[in-house]
Amino acid sequence: MKKILILGGYGYTGKLLTKYLLSQTNVQIVIAGRNLEKAKEFACEWNDSRVTAIQADAANFDSLSQALQGVTLCLVAAPTTHHAATVVRACIQARVDYLDVQYSSKKLEALFAAESEIKQAGLCFITEAGYHPGLPSALIRYAATKLDVLESALIGGYLNMKELPYTEAVDELMEGFIDYQAQVYKNGAWTKPTSWDSRPFDFGDDIGKRTAYSMFFEELRDIPKLYPSLKETGFYIAGSNWFSDLVITPLIFVGLKLAPKRGLHPLGKLMWWAMGKSRPPYVVALKVEAKGLLNGRQAEVHVRIAHPDGYEFTAIPVVAYLKQYLDGSARCDGVHMMGHIAEPLRLFKDMQAMGVELNEQVTG
Repeated sequence: MKKILILGGYGYTGKLLTKYLLSQTNVQIVIAGRNLEKAKEFACEWNDSRVTAIQADAANFDSLSQALQGVTLCLVAAPTTHHAATVVRACIQARVDYLDVQYSSKKLEALFAAESEIKQAGLCFITEAGYHPGLPSALIRYAATKLDVLESALIGGYLNMKELPYTEAVDELMEGFIDYQAQVYKNGAWTKPTSWDSRPFDFGDDIGKRTAYSMFFEELRDIPKLYPSLKETGFYIAGSNWFSDLVITPLIFVGLKLAPKRGLHPLGKLMWWAMGKSRPPYVVALKVEAKGLLNGRQAEVHVRIAHPDGYEFTAIPVVAYLKQYLDGSARCDGVHMMGHIAEPLRLFKDMQAMGVELNEQVTG
């Protein structure tokens, strides 16, 4: 039986990952974190012999290396990007595969710096996993299976959650905004990282039409290489309320530029407060609008996936991918983006089985 250690396993996302791993797989799960009592308390809640607990500190190489003994994969669900290099080194030392649900340029630097060593060790490291990043490139690949030739694929995201719980992961997300990029792929080339673009998206009857603004994820960079016929692609995010979009968001970007360290936590709290003031429908959604050729004629593919809870929408795709990893069909040596290595048709089918809504329309 394979064993997965969840670093930050008693955190909000870690608890949901445990929930779906137990229901969807037969793996053993080790709940790990700096606080052993919290880890034991959460492990005991399941009353399942497959769930155990251990103390592990992401900042301490020896502590983490010892915790990883006998483990198949380290699932990083804690806000540990400042210690990304330590976690990577510990996994290589222990000969353990790796997957993270973090959004961080520092993490990517640590992973790519060790890429040749990871591959040489025969290890599989998965990054950019979860809702976004994670699903945008997978959605593009899903839409591409419906067309003979893919010419355009634009992704729209919408986030509106009720009573958002504030966690340390929000501070980590805010750090990502310090180096925010907004580039999109147009006319065969990526625009400048600081260039903005906007476009309308129709998210369906419950949400309606929204103006969305460009946001770059590293997982998108190589999509044009996968589909040489692609002329346009990019990710666009739509806000849930005008106050957050027009007042709070600009204030946060200016504040992070002026005080990137001191302003991180208070500005994160401000953003979370503003997002919590939105009105129904409370839903998290992604939609791809793809165009291309089908049977020699122009065609369009629109696919929307949605879930009421953004935290569950992070855990579900990770577990859907891990089902492929565990049977060996999506495990390769080296460093990979989740949205690139997962087989998209099976990924979304398994996500539907775990409660994600999927609506698909092909015209032309």
